[in-house]
Amino acid sequence: MPLLTTTVGSYPVPDWLGALPSEQARMDATRVVFDIQRQAGIDLPTDGELYRFDINHPDTNGMIDYFIRPMGGIRAVLGRSDWDAFSRNQAMGFRRKPAGVVVDELSEGGLNLLADCEAAAAVAGGPFKFTVTSPYMLARTLVDGYYKDFEALTMAIARVLAEQVVDLPCACLQVDEANLTGNPEDWQLAARSMNEVLDRVTGRRAVHLCFGNYGGQTIQKGAWAALINFLNALHVDHLILELACRPEEDLVALKEVDPRIQLGIGVVDVKVNHIETAEEIAARLEKAERVLGPGRIGWIHPDCGFWMLKRSVADRKIAALAKGRDLYLGTRG
Repeated sequence: MPLLTTTVGSYPVPDWLGALPSEQARMDATRVVFDIQRQAGIDLPTDGELYRFDINHPDTNGMIDYFIRPMGGIRAVLGRSDWDAFSRNQAMGFRRKPAGVVVDELSEGGLNLLADCEAAAAVAGGPFKFTVTSPYMLARTLVDGYYKDFEALTMAIARVLAEQVVDLPCACLQVDEANLTGNPEDWQLAARSMNEVLDRVTGRRAVHLCFGNYGGQTIQKGAWAALINFLNALHVDHLILELACRPEEDLVALKEVDPRIQLGIGVVDVKVNHIETAEEIAARLEKAERVLGPGRIGWIHPDCGFWMLKRSVADRKIAALAKGRDLYLGTRG
């Protein structure tokens, strides 16, 4: 297939998992998530990131806390002074509470990505993608009481994650970043920290970037043109980019991405409940290929994860993704 479909990562937590949480229920839910995607024709599904599910925080998909809280060297019990210190960090102005306070040299602590990836592989039914949050974004959520240097903190997180991704039993490892789009001046540090992780991956390597999504709101302001140097510096096979409702100049800017990197184009908007038709997805894909040129697009996908949508909406958007790809290829052929 010259054009592949994938999802970005998260999936809405099934009601029955939230109501009766258990390890068995989580594994059953993971089976369901894989099956929904495979039956819809998705080429590279994800596990829905249900390995991050926490009954104490059911309203999040664990993009931050899952990675931060188990790490050695981080205090997760927070007082007023910690909140006050974090509030002065304007780079995370939309978040009031820090994920933790760094009090010692970082180590893996209780973090074990291999165990969670192996659990997903046991019920995946074929090749799948596993996701981790970027060191740069994780560093932005912390109060640093030990390194006292943002670059040193970011690279310390990168080294912990790099050891975690070695020999994971997945076809593709994806690093997720949703903060750099609003802070493009940090691109060199972000790229260096992410490459520290990506260089330890033996399978396919991807990076997902978006402008944030919380309650259907875009968190970051920015443009892809400001991040071309960053994208070209990444040690990746393909990119997963938010583009479904972005201005055309964003597509034009991506013509400058190194041809060694396959482009992944977002064609499904996760911030609205509207279910895209196959014709709408095919039209978005046709426009992207017209701007970028034939052969540059290797993947289509949603703009971001589905965790904030209802399952009935997410499932139909997933089905429309594959149908739109098939319609486009049939029309083009």
